[in-house]
Amino acid sequence: MFGGGGGNGLTNSRGAGGGDTILIPTRFVWPHGGRRVFVSGSFTRWTNHIPMSPMEGCPTVFQVVYNLTPGYHQFKFFVDGEWRHDEHQPFVSGNYGVVNTIFLPSESDMVPTFFSPEMPGRSNMDVDNDPFLRVERVPTITQNDIELSRHRISMFLAMHNAYELLPDSGKVIALDVNLPVKQAFHILYEQGISVAPLWDFRNGQFVGVLSALDFIMILQELGNHGSNLTEEELETHSISAWKEGKLHLMRQIDGNLRPYRRRLVHAGPYDSLKDVAVKILENKVTTVPIIHSSSQDGSFPQLLHLASLSGILKCICRHFRHSSSSLPILQQPISSFPLGSWVPKIGDSDGKPLAMLSSNASLNAALSLLVQAEVSSIPIVDENDSLQDVYCRSDITALAKDRAYAQIQLNELSIQEALQLGQDANAPYNGQRCQMCLPSDPLHKVMERLALPGVRRLVIVEAGSKRVEGIISLSDVFKFLLD
Repeated sequence: MFGGGGGNGLTNSRGAGGGDTILIPTRFVWPHGGRRVFVSGSFTRWTNHIPMSPMEGCPTVFQVVYNLTPGYHQFKFFVDGEWRHDEHQPFVSGNYGVVNTIFLPSESDMVPTFFSPEMPGRSNMDVDNDPFLRVERVPTITQNDIELSRHRISMFLAMHNAYELLPDSGKVIALDVNLPVKQAFHILYEQGISVAPLWDFRNGQFVGVLSALDFIMILQELGNHGSNLTEEELETHSISAWKEGKLHLMRQIDGNLRPYRRRLVHAGPYDSLKDVAVKILENKVTTVPIIHSSSQDGSFPQLLHLASLSGILKCICRHFRHSSSSLPILQQPISSFPLGSWVPKIGDSDGKPLAMLSSNASLNAALSLLVQAEVSSIPIVDENDSLQDVYCRSDITALAKDRAYAQIQLNELSIQEALQLGQDANAPYNGQRCQMCLPSDPLHKVMERLALPGVRRLVIVEAGSKRVEGIISLSDVFKFLLD
């Protein structure tokens, strides 16, 4: 059960006295199966039963979204004619036995919002006319303010679990480990995704993920004259066989520092959002599969969702949308925090160079830099270091289009040409790939932008020239917030 079902999280209804009553869309979840499931509580005066529906692709998980007024509520689930509560959600003993509880902020806690939807029709390349460029006084902030903000965000993440990340409907794609590598990457391209969990039918378990990094390493192997992997072998070379080969390859690269197979990093639906975020950060992955099993031994697992930092950040923005004054750091410019990677200042001998390339650099140079620098994207700049484009790991899947990967030479194809291969020749460029921000942008605006679907990083540019000054990613934000 979770507050905030979508949109801005609030609706207004006209009360009997003529005043507006705030209603908060709230999701109730019953994950323990059943044939007919209802929810009832103090908000229905324990008389009406609200029917719940099974989730698409997961028939043992029931959910419903119901509008609640702010305040304290009690509720229970009516499952196949029996009253039950969920032990994994907050519960107390009340007049109706053991009941689950929820508290939603009251209207007095609501303040003008910092988080707001992106301005319609505004290009992501248009930073010069940004409304936040106007000069405004930014309140001073202390270290105590920073620690207070971090504590409140950490407490929120610890009190909510991964069920809040589940969409009302959708699909999650998993691949069989015996699928040929070539077919797998065509599926990634056609579905518009860059990562997919791997299912081992023989063992009945999810055993790993296939990501854009795998495709990058495969292309590098194909371009290596000493490679044991040929383009023809991709027709029959299974994902599991590639994973074995990758294990040996990584051992060679690391000097045998990785002697053991890496286990699948996953989370359960009852893991807190904080635990999920920490797993993503510590394991340096982009997504974590949310897997649920009703069996004690973990058999018959169900893949519910692929959790990402973007989804967790969206929960933060939604929760603090109407109480953002409780987080003093939100109004501060991002340049005032140790946040992101920045181009070293002149005379800064300790600064680490920011990975950038020109558009005429080879695709091989970009792929090598992505792997060696352990970054997920590279700003593409002109001779003045002004931003032109961004090349990301996920862009590699576009080479599956028309088997382009079999017709190119990595050293001869430029980054610009590689990006054009994945674009519709008839579609005009609209700048949506280059998500940018300014050093003076407040943290709340950066968080709001990063919470948008498909956005994983913002390139920090100078107003006017669009000269690259740094880059800030989702992981940078969470490392700062959870420090």
